[in-house]
Amino acid sequence: MILRGLLLLCYCATSYSYQADNYVVMMNNDDVEQWNKEISQKEMNGFLEDEPRDKPYQATWDSLDKRPIPDWYEDGKIGVFIHWGVFSVPSFGSEWFWKNWKSESGKKYQDFMKAHYAPDFSYQEFARDFTAEFFNATQWSELFKAAGARYVVLTSKHHEGFTLWPSKYSFSWNSVDVGPHKDLVGDLAQAVRQNTDLKFGLYHSMYEWFNPMYLNDKNNNFETDTFVTQKIYPELLELVNNYHPEVIWSDGDWDASDTYWKSKEFLAWLYNDSPVKDTVVVNDRWGSNIPCHHGGYYTCTDRYNPGVLQPHKWENCMTIDRNSWGFRRNAVLADYLSLKELVHELVVTVSCGGNLLMNVGPTKDGIIAPIFEERLRGLGAWLAVNGEAIYGSRPWSVQNDTTTGDVWYTQSANKQNLYATLLSWPKYDTLCLGAKEIPDNPQILLLSNSVKLKWKKVGETICVSLPADANKGEPAWTLRFQKKE
Repeated sequence: MILRGLLLLCYCATSYSYQADNYVVMMNNDDVEQWNKEISQKEMNGFLEDEPRDKPYQATWDSLDKRPIPDWYEDGKIGVFIHWGVFSVPSFGSEWFWKNWKSESGKKYQDFMKAHYAPDFSYQEFARDFTAEFFNATQWSELFKAAGARYVVLTSKHHEGFTLWPSKYSFSWNSVDVGPHKDLVGDLAQAVRQNTDLKFGLYHSMYEWFNPMYLNDKNNNFETDTFVTQKIYPELLELVNNYHPEVIWSDGDWDASDTYWKSKEFLAWLYNDSPVKDTVVVNDRWGSNIPCHHGGYYTCTDRYNPGVLQPHKWENCMTIDRNSWGFRRNAVLADYLSLKELVHELVVTVSCGGNLLMNVGPTKDGIIAPIFEERLRGLGAWLAVNGEAIYGSRPWSVQNDTTTGDVWYTQSANKQNLYATLLSWPKYDTLCLGAKEIPDNPQILLLSNSVKLKWKKVGETICVSLPADANKGEPAWTLRFQKKE
């Protein structure tokens, strides 16, 4: 059988479908033959075997973990995450709509469906309304640049299994065959690269909630790997070879170990032989035993922001909508982070050595809602003034001040400049800092008005007089300390 591990097969004269728990995919015979041919060829080539020993990186974590994270990622600090898919059609609850609807505890979702859709309505029927009719990749890319982002990560495929590119391995469940009839990954990749200097990256979910091949492997305690060898592995190769993403943001790995997902083999190929081998960055979600232990930068958990310096490069992936990664029609204003909250999240993250990947969820039509745009442009405006404390910066010996706790530090890569970012304006326009490592006899500048500030030593602290006429409505303010020559 060409597709091993399928739970139900229905044959027709020119095509067949498989179905499991409302997961339906149509395939014609030509597609199936081509799929089988390509998978067989990769297997014959020994693609899934260990890398030859003369390669720079072997398929072991000891070897893979030695690969340095490219400088562009360390310097960039800020990315925009985009969660977009069929879940954007119901746009209710969260991007886990399908899974929650089918769960025993999903009464809220079940009531929503009963109120608005026919009893026999299937999740697949939402796909036809995923139109992306107002999607303008150029406008998106220009917005991300205006936000001050240095990279963008799009969900190429979420846990629902729907791909935003014409994948050979997702028949009739992709954005070209149904819905927008567009290669959304390709369109955005092209726009980002043509109109900006941002790096383009892709999120990819390993598991798919209701894919019968996956469910069969799971029922076999992952002692079989049909889903990986016939779906996930070739799908990842297709993404990398066709779109050259410089971030691969893996997710949906938690049910099985890295051995089942063949993560080490994939990363060895990615680092040794792929078209992005010198520039690509990956995260740590490559198996249930891997997050916060192996991979590229660590994400550990969603919205991870430990508030202290970490020994390994990390990323705070977080949402502007506090409760969902996908767009929600039922969100209210209080659900969204304010600009001040967003800036504070960035400042603390970067001070502790992390990058910030802030998420927006577009509508089914391809619109980034005005509230998301307002937050992004507001962040970009703040960075236009204070960005030198963020971009290319490095953690200092102290992260936040011992006397004034809402002051967070960074330093320039050459260690010539120290930056102190204030999350609140001090009473009486006087800021006292207790970090003993502050340079002696510094020249101090408030970046927002380029005014050199007066200061004096008071015991163990240095007290800085801030301008009384400064704009106190800003989300945060940055002081630059320079050693006097």
